[in-house]
Amino acid sequence: MAEMDTSSSGGKGKHQGTKSKKQSTRVDMTPMVDLGFLLITFFMLTTTMSKPKTMDLIMPKDTKDEKEQNKVKESTALTILLGKKDRVYYYEGLAQDPNASANPDFFKATTFANKGGIRDVIIKKRDEVAKARNAKGEPEDVVVIIKADDDATYKDFVDILDEMAINRIQRYATVDISDQDKTWIRQTEAANGGGGGSK
Repeated sequence: MAEMDTSSSGGKGKHQGTKSKKQSTRVDMTPMVDLGFLLITFFMLTTTMSKPKTMDLIMPKDTKDEKEQNKVKESTALTILLGKKDRVYYYEGLAQDPNASANPDFFKATTFANKGGIRDVIIKKRDEVAKARNAKGEPEDVVVIIKADDDATYKDFVDILDEMAINRIQRYATVDISDQDKTWIRQTEAANGGGGGSK
């Protein structure tokens, strides 16, 4: 609170003239300090601390019983391979046939581009499986198999998981890449000058 000091050191002298009173102002900072601490305490108690952003992954049950294992049909599977330099390779099915690569259109390459990238491939496969499911009346969903090469980055792996969430893919799995898959990647890179080619 501000206070006015009106005391004056007036005395009676010889000349009885009017003297102006000296006024001094003193500001009491105690309420301001109290208010400052109250505000600091209020914001400390009401502020929500930033929470780390994590992605929930549901891991399958590790079992050797064939009855409890999830079987994937060749017609509903889409295998995605992550390579170097943000390259994405894919083929339809599980490639259980060793002669599958004889078809020139079997193994394809693309990127994470918004148009013409892996997202369009996933959407196309998802719609094809949905049409077949409606025609057969069977509860089939597209299953995406994700395999990362040794040269793939953590960012690419997170990006492909984001694509699963964006395209609402309910069933997907991360699997160790096979030697055959690595061979197909190297052959595709060699055929396109190391760039990985395009779809």
